[in-house]
Amino acid sequence: MGEQILVVLQQEAGKVRHVALEALSLAQHLRPGQVTALTFGPGSESARDVLGRYGADRLVSLNHEMFASYSSDGFAEAVRQVENMVEASAIIFPATAWGKDLAPRVAGLLEAGLASDCTEITSDADGRLVAIRPVYAGKAFATVHIDSPVQTFSIRPNIQSVKETNRSAEPLSCPIELSAESFQSKVVEVRTQATDAVELTEAEIIVSGGRGMKGPENFKLLDDLAQALGAAVGSSRPVADEGWVPHSYHIGQTGKVVSPNVYFAVGISGAIQHLAGISGSKYIVAINSDSEAPIFKAANYGIVGNLFDVVPSVTKAVLALKAEQ
Repeated sequence: MGEQILVVLQQEAGKVRHVALEALSLAQHLRPGQVTALTFGPGSESARDVLGRYGADRLVSLNHEMFASYSSDGFAEAVRQVENMVEASAIIFPATAWGKDLAPRVAGLLEAGLASDCTEITSDADGRLVAIRPVYAGKAFATVHIDSPVQTFSIRPNIQSVKETNRSAEPLSCPIELSAESFQSKVVEVRTQATDAVELTEAEIIVSGGRGMKGPENFKLLDDLAQALGAAVGSSRPVADEGWVPHSYHIGQTGKVVSPNVYFAVGISGAIQHLAGISGSKYIVAINSDSEAPIFKAANYGIVGNLFDVVPSVTKAVLALKAEQ
């Protein structure tokens, strides 16, 4: 199984994020019939049916209680051992907060090259994988060749197409040996906000606000538009730093990198750090009263006007269109 691609996934109670399905579909396209999925934690084996439908030929479920909480060093050592047993020549991680922490640790243990936050992965004439990833804050894209025996990659969410198949994943046993000393760091508590909002990195549409919103109370305008569109709400960094919205809303070079179909930039000037986080958007719609704002140079569509008039009008128009359908 030396040409195997190992896809390392995060699951909770058998549920996996959409980026996991993207990674599996990509791996199956690159090496048909040679895809092994790896999941962690109690109940991880219950994801076998859905993982098989989207590209996993085999599934390794490390469902021991020791994997109930994330441990960067413990999980990394587990991935190293599984890679050795399945003889994978490539490993794909999601470029989520979880994957961005785990991927470089695994690459270090394997002394492997890592291409992170990839927007595309292809094969060269020799069957080796080649990655394309953004550089210089999204202003350019680099083609990355990794010459180490094992190649490691992380893929940006909401970039790859997903293809459902009729295959099923065969359970694969990989007995690993880990002691308590392997888990030096461990997540002891996770605090989440109860919300039905769409996860930013996987949202098809994002409505994002900046300083032009003038205060936290005005984000209700964006909430209404997002609800009408079935979108997620985000923000620029200054807004999150001011405490107007949670830091989980922050989109940009030092925040979340997003790739929606449509990105509404409302009252956002368009600093380079913010543009770096939205460069993967298919369409950018800018709403700003300043016709000289840098955001208009990156936008596909622009509305120059008072956002407090424009946003409610857009929301009203969206609701009217939905009522006609």
